[in-house]
Formats: sequence, structure tokens, C-alpha cells
Amino acid sequence: MFDLKGKVALITGSSRGIGQAIAMRLAENGVNTVVNYVRHRQDAENTATAIAARGARCLVVKANVAEENDVAAMFERIRAEYGRLDILVSNAASGVLKPVMELSTRHWNWAMDINARALLTLTQHSVPIMAAGGRILAVSSLGAVRAIENYTAVGASKAALESLVRHLAVELGPKGINVNTISAGAVDTEALKKFPNRTEILDGARTRTPMGRLTTPEDVADVALLLCSDLARMIQGQTVVVDGGYSIRA
Repeated sequence: MFDLKGKVALITGSSRGIGQAIAMRLAENGVNTVVNYVRHRQDAENTATAIAARGARCLVVKANVAEENDVAAMFERIRAEYGRLDILVSNAASGVLKPVMELSTRHWNWAMDINARALLTLTQHSVPIMAAGGRILAVSSLGAVRAIENYTAVGASKAALESLVRHLAVELGPKGINVNTISAGAVDTEALKKFPNRTEILDGARTRTPMGRLTTPEDVADVALLLCSDLARMIQGQTVVVDGGYSIRA
């Protein structure tokens, strides 16, 4: 059921962290990939090398998903290289970590553009080259539903992302395209290093998680693989939480 050989996936922000883990897991199951990055070219090239070692094709594309012209150019390359797209994983994320009273309109728009609106643009380019059976996944975080210190703009953008997924699921379901969200718990990635209270967050997560450990990028990748398979054909418009039970603790 996990044999996805020959399918094509675009994973945004996949040079490192969760995006990289998803790209690798899909490649291990026969998926040809598009690794997207903005700043970390060497990491993207290293990911592509690892994917090729697993027997899958890989196209590396530099593109800022918040810029519509970049997205359009990226899809021109995807059409030229593969002529199709079966899986879209909207993983690229960014945003400033500041208290509410220090947020500017620029901070707000930046988070919304990259974390939420980008999925709309990516979907609009994906659907014309995506057949029935296609999969669209968005990567969110618990900050979409919980208040986290200094996470206001990012958390609000992730909440918007999850809402957008539900609306896309209703519109694209009749086309045979599944749209879902994966919400990850506390994952020790490069992004988390930007939090001034990173150590406190990780220590608290370890203590509160019933499974006794932090969520890893590979844990998230395993759920992504499931959602891309035929086993998940009736999962639609859902937010699947991968956190070892952290979020169910009061």
C-alpha cells in the first residue's frame, strides 16, 4: 500500500528539517521529488544526492513560495521535467517571533503570505497537472490552536492554513484530490532554535509527552507517507496531530 513508485512530489522548504524528512521518506517509496529551497542551497543539493541514492529522481528548485512569480517559474520547471504532479506538501514556513505589541503589519503579512497564502498559490498551480488520486498536504503546528509565547503572527497564520485546507478539501474532493494537514508537536529543528525559550519548550515537551520523547521529523514523515497512500483515501480535510500525546495534556 506504500508503493508510490513513479509518482511525483513537490515538497516546499525541503532542504532541511521536516520537509527534508518527508522528501526522503517519499523517495524511499519510489516517489520522484522536487526539493524546494530559498537560502540553503548546499543542504538542498545534499538532500538531492541522498534521494538519488535511494533510486528516485530529484529536481532542485530555488523559489520563494511567498512570491507568485517564483512559484510560476518553479511549476514551469516541474512541467518540463516531469509533466505532472501527484503530491504537493506545503511545508515552507517563516515568521517573526515577537510579543503582540511589537508586531508590525509587515511582520503579519510576511507570516500570512509564506505560511498560509502560499498554499493557495501552490494549489492553483498544482491542480491543473494533478490527476484524481492526488494528495495535497500542509504542515502546521500546535500554535494554530494553542497560545505560545511570541508566536502570535505565526500561530494565526497556521490557523489560517488549517482553515484553508478544510475549504480546499471541500472543493477538490470531487476531483478525487485529498487535502489534509499534519500538525507537528515540539520538533527540535533549526526553526526551533530561533525561540529564545527553546530549552524550556523542549524540556517541557519531554515531560508532558505521554510517549516519553520528542516528536522527530521522521515521525512526521511517516504520517505524510500514510496520507499519500491509498490507505488514507477517505481521510479528507483533517488535521492529523503528530505529537506523542503532548497536546492532550491539560
